[in-house]
Amino acid sequence: MLGQYLADVSVWALAITSAIHLRFLDLNTHPANMGLLFGWVVVSVVQGLVGLQVHLYRGRYLYGSFDEVRGVLATVALAGGALMLTSALWGQPRPVPLSACAVAMAFSLVGMLGVRYAVRTWRDRRKRPMDAVPALVYGAGDAGAQLVTNMLRDLNSHYLPVGLLDDAGHKQRLVISGVPVLGTGDDMAAAVAETGAQAVIVAITGASASTMRRVIKNADAAGVTVKVLPPLSEIVHGQVQVGDIRDIDLADLLGRHEVDINVEDIAGYLSGRTVLVTGAGGSIGSELSRQISRYGPAKLYLLDRDESALHAVELMLYGRALLTHETSVLADIRDAVRIRQVFEEIRPDVVFHAAALKHLPVLERHAEEAVKSNVWGTWNVLEAAIATGVPRFVNISTDKAADPISVLGHSKRVAERLTSWVAQQEDRPYLSVRFGNVLGSRGSVVTTFQDQISRGAPITVTDPRVTRYFMTVQEACQLVIQAAAHDHRGDTLVLDMGEPVSIEELARTLAAHAGRPAVIAYSGLRSGEKLHECLFAATETPRPGGHPLVRAVDVPPLSPSAVLAMSNGGDFRSALEQLSAWPTDGSEVVAGQDMSAYESHRAPRVGDTGTGE
Repeated sequence: MLGQYLADVSVWALAITSAIHLRFLDLNTHPANMGLLFGWVVVSVVQGLVGLQVHLYRGRYLYGSFDEVRGVLATVALAGGALMLTSALWGQPRPVPLSACAVAMAFSLVGMLGVRYAVRTWRDRRKRPMDAVPALVYGAGDAGAQLVTNMLRDLNSHYLPVGLLDDAGHKQRLVISGVPVLGTGDDMAAAVAETGAQAVIVAITGASASTMRRVIKNADAAGVTVKVLPPLSEIVHGQVQVGDIRDIDLADLLGRHEVDINVEDIAGYLSGRTVLVTGAGGSIGSELSRQISRYGPAKLYLLDRDESALHAVELMLYGRALLTHETSVLADIRDAVRIRQVFEEIRPDVVFHAAALKHLPVLERHAEEAVKSNVWGTWNVLEAAIATGVPRFVNISTDKAADPISVLGHSKRVAERLTSWVAQQEDRPYLSVRFGNVLGSRGSVVTTFQDQISRGAPITVTDPRVTRYFMTVQEACQLVIQAAAHDHRGDTLVLDMGEPVSIEELARTLAAHAGRPAVIAYSGLRSGEKLHECLFAATETPRPGGHPLVRAVDVPPLSPSAVLAMSNGGDFRSALEQLSAWPTDGSEVVAGQDMSAYESHRAPRVGDTGTGE
């Protein structure tokens, strides 16, 4: 680091010379040469000694960094102070006037920092990628600033920032590492024309659906591609790197939340416990199982009637799938005897009940199948949980259970009411969790659209006005697990789904993202379909649910005697409509009115007599 030291003492020599010349405009009145020599010797010695002591000349600091600035300030202050002290003690005439000492300190500080800035800028420019794609960065916040800085310093970066866009008015004059803000998102076309950018990188972690759709629309109009950063939770140590840039996925197209999980709450009821997931091979069940496994349950049992689904979830969790593990349980929730046997064998501490039939159109035609799985099947699981004293139970529901008009909605509403009834009778945290359409689930509208787009077929939309709520399967399961950590007894918890999404707009966005024309065919709403889904019934009053993205509603309980009274061959749809209705006049079959079906299965408690003791 000798070169750095020589540069600094050279700056001192220039600073002292300039200061003396400013002090004595007529150099004949002062021995400038002797003063310069004296001052230079003093500051050179002190600068070197102090610089070594604070590691300024030992390669500790990144050249031109803020850490190095502190070292420069310390050495200049001490060297200048030594010069001023020796000049004061020298007597008259002083070799360097005290006023010149002060001016020289200021000059030297500015000079040293200026040299470092110039060298640092030159080095950074040499490091800029040469063959990178010119890109605009949308978002001039912390993530955008980190991304711009790293792109400029990474020789392997595929992108070179040529401008920033931000919708905040106070950032319109901002410049980050020499890259200026060129306007708002709506100025994208002009910014592309000015800079020659070929891509736009969205540097807003957790961007909303409306923001993403606007960016994609403006990018398509400007003829550039769109890249994004992942959610902040997926970025290592919270530091944005060039390698984090990726293509848009479905979650980006529809927006997503950053879910703040209280790990201590979750670990408290999952770690070291026996957990059972019904419907574990399904989209929701498999993701629930994956996330539950992260919290260290003693055993995680996977129950499904589909052996291929069990094979798939085993492979996902364990990296192999021999289907020989005791925790993989082949069983059908319609089989009450088998389900009771499973519960008695494994004695779960926590049950996540995700098994259900979910496709609305087919259940409209086969209401009896909805009853067998979603109603009787749910009661079979609840009944087994009662008999074996399961401490905590979570029923997975749907937004279609709020003011239901479909067989699916009515059947899931009845399941919510049964869960509420057991919770009140047993005084245990048995609850339901309600959410809307899940991205990535099998048979969802998104996968249907993608298939139609890939085949060049018209995209089938029921109605141009129809809207739906969406969330990622990961986000939904995170909130389900978090919500179940709280002591809700009989409540239905409703997840915050964000803003409803226009299905027609979703279809056009997916087509544009795939580079295909959006040819839409309208088929009309099917039986049981709503134009707009709702998360809460008209009679429900939401309240805080223990998490910022969760709200709770009371659910009127329903005795299983009413459910068990339904018989094969009856009008299942009408029966479901009656059982799912909100009580208004007290005529509904509610908790405590008919206990026979319940008492015959209730698990013995302390103080009971009989064979259970």
